[in-house]
Formats: sequence, structure tokens, C-alpha cells
Amino acid sequence: MGCSSSVPDRASGRSGGLNPENSAADSKNLRVKLVLLGDSGVGKSCIVLRFVRGQFDPTSKVTVGASFLSQTIALQDSTTVKFEIWDTAGQERYAALAPLYYRGAAVAVIVYDITSSDSFAKAQYWVKELQKHGSPDIILALVGNKADLQEKRKVSVQDGTEYAEKNGMFFIETSAKTADNINELFEEIAKRLPRPTSS
Repeated sequence: MGCSSSVPDRASGRSGGLNPENSAADSKNLRVKLVLLGDSGVGKSCIVLRFVRGQFDPTSKVTVGASFLSQTIALQDSTTVKFEIWDTAGQERYAALAPLYYRGAAVAVIVYDITSSDSFAKAQYWVKELQKHGSPDIILALVGNKADLQEKRKVSVQDGTEYAEKNGMFFIETSAKTADNINELFEEIAKRLPRPTSS
């Protein structure tokens, strides 16, 4: 189950990633295209809704196509980062659409459910896809969601950590339900973004 019901959006044709229209005066304000990928039901929409609206909806609908939300955060160095978040549908029949959303993305967040080995395998599939077809300097984050369900855990923290390290990603476990590590995930991504150099 997802955490949003939305009509399919068409990924805008603008070149995404870090927006080049930032002038030197604007170098403290970044606009970043971020895409979430992962199997259906791992909680991608729940993570986004928790981050953007501070809400958790256990009855939410499965995402159709993709949905778009944005959220701005301020960092301690007074940089502000506006995340333009594309939350993609996890069902197999939408997989062919995913490249529309991750093309030009500066960040990809690949989500799996710690209670599902299959979703971890699917996460690895997405990592390989991004390594082949994503931007060469894309920031990759591997997220083990549903960390509140420890007693049903099928994927160990060590498995997640080792896979992320091998593939140059950073790894974090979250719970959209309890809000655990949700803001930390996006703050960590923001810290890793390249800063425009003022000329």
C-alpha cells in the first residue's frame, strides 16, 4: 500500500537535477530533483508524506504512475534546499515509466521494507538501473523502511549497510509510521549535495 492517491503526472521536460539558474547571490538556495524508487508497498509515499506534511496514513492508496510533492529545508550553514520529489509507483506495470522520473534527478532514494527480502532484491535491481542509466554524479540513498517492525525483520542492518557501502550509497533505516529518521534522511541528502561555487 502506498501513502497517496494521485493521478499520473507527466515528468516535466525540464532538465532536472541541480537547477543551473542559481546565480552566485543565490548559491545558498538549491533546487533539487529527487526520485523515490522501490517495490510496491514498501512505504515510499508514506516516507514522503511524513517528510512533507508530518502525516502518516495507514489506509492510503497505492500510487498510480507517480506523484509530485515539494518540501524546503534549511541547513545549519543557512543553505536552503528545495526538494522536488517524484514518488514513483512500485507496481511492475509502471516500471517502464521510471526512467522518465529518474532522468536528470540529482538524488535517488531507493526504498525497501525490512520485513521483505523480495523488496530488498528489488531495491538492488533499481540500484543497478540507476548505475546504468542515471546521472553519473547522482546521490544514491538506500533506505530500509518499516524499522518499527523489528520482530518481523527479514533484512539485517548489516545486509543493508554492506550493500550500500559496496555501491557508494549511504544507508539509513526509517519508520514512516513513527517518523524515525525521516527528517535525518533528507538532511543527510542535503548535506551531500554539491554546493554551487560562487564565481
